Amino acid sequence: MHPALWVSKTGLAAQDKQLSTISNNLSNVNTTGFKRDRANFQDLMYQTERQPGGLSSQNTELPSGLQLGTGVRVAATSKEHTQGDMKVTDQSLDMAIDGKGFFQVLRPDGEIAYTRNGEFQLNSEGDIVTPNGNPLEPNINVPEDATSVTIGRDGTVSAKIANEPEPQELGQIELADFVNPQGLQAIGSNLYQETAASGDPLIGEAGIDGIGTIEQGMLEGSNVEVVEEMVNMITTQRAYEMNSKVVSSSDQMLQFITQNL
Repeated sequence: MHPALWVSKTGLAAQDKQLSTISNNLSNVNTTGFKRDRANFQDLMYQTERQPGGLSSQNTELPSGLQLGTGVRVAATSKEHTQGDMKVTDQSLDMAIDGKGFFQVLRPDGEIAYTRNGEFQLNSEGDIVTPNGNPLEPNINVPEDATSVTIGRDGTVSAKIANEPEPQELGQIELADFVNPQGLQAIGSNLYQETAASGDPLIGEAGIDGIGTIEQGMLEGSNVEVVEEMVNMITTQRAYEMNSKVVSSSDQMLQFITQNL
């Protein structure tokens, strides 16, 4: 069988995964705090027929050799943790992180997850939770008679209580940062979980040690650039067509051999 068939097959499979990555990015263009994915390509092993640097005679050596590639694969997809656009909502529990860092939320299984989505609400007990009901970690409870909630850029949460002259401090929002945020595992629902690749979370106060600040009444939008994704989609489509053309050409060569020999 012609080797080009198998090489082009790997190209078709790789471009198909690239298109799936682009499709997911475009699907989440309006997802709060979403970070776009990028497919990383890697060439496969080479078949060496003449070793570069091998001796062609007793006193001469090959300057380049002869190596035939076997195709391509998508080695990884990486998240691009660049800042998304800030959107003003004027909702007191909406928060955006300006800079590095993640909000910490407590999952039902007791594990901590991390998110850039600052769309927080109150549950029936007054706890600050995500739209899925996962409470903020550390937990912050807002009293029933609170008339307004203020969140400082350093994460200090306070509330104005009815019939009290001074605001009451409710707690401190701590942010988590990672040495390698691209090593975080996306688990859906705008959540990430730590892995061995991401390293342990570095917990700190907002605005200190390189961690970003918290902006109340704002949300961070997706960092997906629609025009860039459309251009990537066009180049992916053309690459897929070219690999399809190689399959067709290889088929025509094999057909010529079978019909004329």
